[in-house]
Amino acid sequence: MRTSNEKVKNVIISVYFILIVLAVLWLTIFRAFSEIDNNPIVAFFVIFLIFIALFLTVHFISKYFEYDSDGLKVTVTNKGLLLSDYLNYREHTVEFDKSRLSGFKINNYIIYKELVLFIDSKNGQHVKKERFNITLVAKKKRKYMKQSLRKMVKQNRKEQS
Repeated sequence: MRTSNEKVKNVIISVYFILIVLAVLWLTIFRAFSEIDNNPIVAFFVIFLIFIALFLTVHFISKYFEYDSDGLKVTVTNKGLLLSDYLNYREHTVEFDKSRLSGFKINNYIIYKELVLFIDSKNGQHVKKERFNITLVAKKKRKYMKQSLRKMVKQNRKEQS
């Protein structure tokens, strides 16, 4: 099974654009009220800090996700949405045999969803945790991915018995 969230890129670009427009709008609104307030610099810094917090939150959440379980290996990739064609500074890729998957977990936080894969080492000594951001993956695709991972884990447990 192959899935990704490549269609989300345009939405994220739009969100960045809206954030910039809102920052400019807030600045003009607070400039109009600067006659009331004695210190307009404080208003500017408050708006600036809110903008930076929103920008960093969107940047943290917005990641491209690709899952491919066709064949004997599973490939899972996370990378940044913007500038990812030129700079791969946020790329995280894991490729492993299906037989090495010992479990998985999907953590659902308020604004962040995370896929945690538990992968056995080649010699079977320890389990390695790999974490992936799946916040922008559609609910239907997450459901199919869960089914695929459950099937692999079930098959691996059956082979170990």
